[in-house]
Amino acid sequence: MREIFAAIVPWATLVYAVSSMLSVGLGHSFSKIIGPLKNWPWVLLALAANFLLAPALAYLLDRAFGLDVPHAVGLFLIGSAAGAPFLLKLTQVARGRMALAASLLVLLLPLTVVFVPLVLPTVLPEAHVSAGAIARPLVFSMLLPLAGGMSLRPVAPGFAARASRPLGDLATVALVVLLASIVVADWPELIGIGARAILAAFVFILGAFLIGLALGARHRERRTVLAFGTAQRNIAAATVVATQTFETLPSVVVMVTAAAVLGMLLLFPLAFAFRWLAAHPATAGFLRRRHA
Repeated sequence: MREIFAAIVPWATLVYAVSSMLSVGLGHSFSKIIGPLKNWPWVLLALAANFLLAPALAYLLDRAFGLDVPHAVGLFLIGSAAGAPFLLKLTQVARGRMALAASLLVLLLPLTVVFVPLVLPTVLPEAHVSAGAIARPLVFSMLLPLAGGMSLRPVAPGFAARASRPLGDLATVALVVLLASIVVADWPELIGIGARAILAAFVFILGAFLIGLALGARHRERRTVLAFGTAQRNIAAATVVATQTFETLPSVVVMVTAAAVLGMLLLFPLAFAFRWLAAHPATAGFLRRRHA
């Protein structure tokens, strides 16, 4: 039974990534997605959060919790890999700006392909990472569908308007199937990973969320996207590195998987909380004033 669900995981991941990126591309113009990248202060904050502060936090937590080597490697992989398609669903649930979330992915995905192979051997000398192995799934499952959707939108606006919503619904179904399949397929490994590793992953996800929240400052849309964009790491890229570079340490993949599941369990409730605050701006303003 577990083998069946394990076989479903990569296909559900592919369907989710392609359908969600296509939906965003068909539903938003090129200027709306690329436009925010001209805001250099926001771009620099996003880069600092995802490629400086998040990896540094993972490294410090590795040391602070005294994690076993495979778990430490897995957490650092999570901390180094930015840009995940799940950001789109989290942003949608939080009533955030979808075009801005897509802009952040366009920024983070190519840089993750460059950053991980460069930084990982420096911190972990035994790691030999192929940039091509990381780039291929990200390019074909995310960047190309996004570009294809944006290219098709001005050519066939009627089709784009009709197709964007069903593709978004398909992405939601694929996400539910993916999460259920991951939990069933990896349940024995997940419950055996140990309290220290789970706690370290929890602190990392929450800490990364707070980093994005703080750097997003007082602009609600940017704050929402940057908080979830920093906390939700690129599990696909981390898994590629874990399976291809650390074959002799299977617990690395287990740590990545545990962090992925924990991230979903933590970030989706936070997204619904942001959704509620967006619907009740008076309460949100009161809370900001109290903590100002």
